[in-house]
Amino acid sequence: MKSIKLVNHRLDYANEIYTLSSALPVKEALGLPDGTVEDTKQFIKMRLEDEFAGKTVPRVILNEDFELIGLTDLMFIDYTKKSCHIGTWIGHPYWGQGYNEGSKIAILRIAFEDLGLDYVFAGARLTNIRSQKAQAKLPFIRLNVESEFPEEHAALEKKEKQPCLLNVFCKNDFFSYMNTATK
Repeated sequence: MKSIKLVNHRLDYANEIYTLSSALPVKEALGLPDGTVEDTKQFIKMRLEDEFAGKTVPRVILNEDFELIGLTDLMFIDYTKKSCHIGTWIGHPYWGQGYNEGSKIAILRIAFEDLGLDYVFAGARLTNIRSQKAQAKLPFIRLNVESEFPEEHAALEKKEKQPCLLNVFCKNDFFSYMNTATK
């Protein structure tokens, strides 16, 4: 697992985010339309507003050399259900280098320790095999929980407008893994 750092969004990250998200493999995986740096600045402003309103926890992922390598978000935070959804993307030049697990551990610590949530849902479009495989590699995730959480699954498919699978990170599973991994 690679070392990463999560930091807050800033407008001066717009060019780097735009460049990484415009690469065809990332753009296709995320289903992004053609955009501009100005669109990316608007995206950052919306992320900051949503965080201020308590709707999301968006973070920029920096690698061990403090290079911007991707983004991760906690979204659809529901304090009543003690749950949210996670979204992460890593820039194409950094794929396959072990950054996914590090970014998940960092953002899940925020979800479980800071926000007091119990469940963090991770979905993937059925067409996004790479995302499915990346999630399946994580030792602290429960896979294919669609029947256990049918409302979350239905909401995900409605949002994505296509068939998806649903996985979940559970607080107890995560901390059990972290306790054994650090021994």
